[in-house]
Amino acid sequence: MNLPQRIDAFVKLGDFLSQFAQDNFIKKEHIPHNDLFFDGFKHQINLANEHNGWFTKENIVYALNGWSKSLTKNNIEKWLLKYHFNNESPKKVAIIMAGNIPLVGFHDFVSVLISGHDVMVKQSSNDKQLLPFLAKYLEFVEPGFKGKISFTEEKLENFDAVIATGSDNTARYFEYYFKGKPSIIRKNRNSVAVLTGNETEEELKELSNDIFRYYGLGCRNVSKIFIPKDYDFNHFFQAMYDWNPIINEAKYANNYDYNKAVYLMSEFDILENGFLMIKEDPNYSSPIATVFYEYYDSIEDLKNKLENDKEDIQCIVSKNVTGNEIPFGQTQNPQLWDYADNVDTIEFLLTI
Repeated sequence: MNLPQRIDAFVKLGDFLSQFAQDNFIKKEHIPHNDLFFDGFKHQINLANEHNGWFTKENIVYALNGWSKSLTKNNIEKWLLKYHFNNESPKKVAIIMAGNIPLVGFHDFVSVLISGHDVMVKQSSNDKQLLPFLAKYLEFVEPGFKGKISFTEEKLENFDAVIATGSDNTARYFEYYFKGKPSIIRKNRNSVAVLTGNETEEELKELSNDIFRYYGLGCRNVSKIFIPKDYDFNHFFQAMYDWNPIINEAKYANNYDYNKAVYLMSEFDILENGFLMIKEDPNYSSPIATVFYEYYDSIEDLKNKLENDKEDIQCIVSKNVTGNEIPFGQTQNPQLWDYADNVDTIEFLLTI
């Protein structure tokens, strides 16, 4: 396969996913192999939800909608424009995937295959239903992918490079275990928002999506806010209100009740509105149903702090505050060229 063939295959995959980009799945006439795959993928979505209660249909659909918008010919060509591809010696790249949100390792999967390499995937037990089915669809629309995609639950062997995502503890294990191989090792990161108190109601409502989407389980979810000393939390809580039905989700409600009990027994000061707690805390990683906050004295001091702590931060949400900020409401809509941990995956894959 040459690069245009690989691009074309992923464009067709994006077209296939577009049928599942809204709650009422719509079967389209022009999609290749649809009679074979459409009903099957509906079944896999149901299985994913049954297997993992965090993977609601709404959250799966949100993820699929994002990928259907990303995998267009224009987007993929824009993404790859700056790279020089040489397919003379494809390597086997192992990917160890996290399982915190639906298809969380899909960008690495796409990157390896679009670069001309073979991929060996070790999935999380929390997210095993969707990707193998999509891989099979890829093999049907582009038979050249057959033999280039494999999945394993065993110990990884016979690979040339690795991309692994896990906790800080597992990352230390990965770094030791894969020290003889070219690698990208990703650790825990969280996202933050910088508020000035001048945000509009609409901007804060957009921020609520950054906080609550995927129940806050993603590294791009905002888990901490930085606020000025005189910040009025009433505006913040009012903007969060549209997400109040989330407390009706059993897994979320259980976490809310448990964490609230822990805070109260520990006599921590918290503010809460019945479905979200906020707590002053210097850490970045907050429990489910909790957002940490920290006061800042000056924007310049805060910028220095964020720069010093950049290894812990995935995204910074703000408006005209920092140079590398993301607009409110956009953390869960990354582009193909928005790399996790700011490590250029394609550049890595082209040098192994």
